[in-house]
Amino acid sequence: MERTLVVKVTAGSDAPERCSQAFTVATTALAAGASVSLWLTGESAWFALPGRAAEFELPHAAPLPDLLDALLAGGTVTLCTQCAARRGIGPDDVIPGVRIAGAPTFVEEIMADGAQALVY
Repeated sequence: MERTLVVKVTAGSDAPERCSQAFTVATTALAAGASVSLWLTGESAWFALPGRAAEFELPHAAPLPDLLDALLAGGTVTLCTQCAARRGIGPDDVIPGVRIAGAPTFVEEIMADGAQALVY
C-alpha cells in the first residue's frame, strides 16, 4: 500500500519554526517516496503567492522556496479556499501548480486508505 502524508500548515512568518517544520517534514516524506499533499492554511496561505516564500527567514533552516519548489514538483500543494478568500487571494494570484480547494477535499484526502495527516 502506498503511504500518503497530508500536511496542513497553519503557521507562516508568525510562527517560523512551526512553519519550517511542516515544510521540512513534507519534503522529507516526499524524498522518502511518500505521496505528499501540503495544505496552506491560516498565515501560511501567503506562501501561495509568487515571491512570498523568498521573504521567509529562519536561521539554520532549509530555504522555504526550495522546499516549496520540491513539493510543487513532486507532490500536491493546496491553498485553503476560505483562507484565500479572507486574504483576497484568487486563482490568478497563486504560483502555477497551487490549487485552491476546501474542507471536502481535505477530508477526502485524510480519510483515504493509507493516509496520515499532520497539522502544524
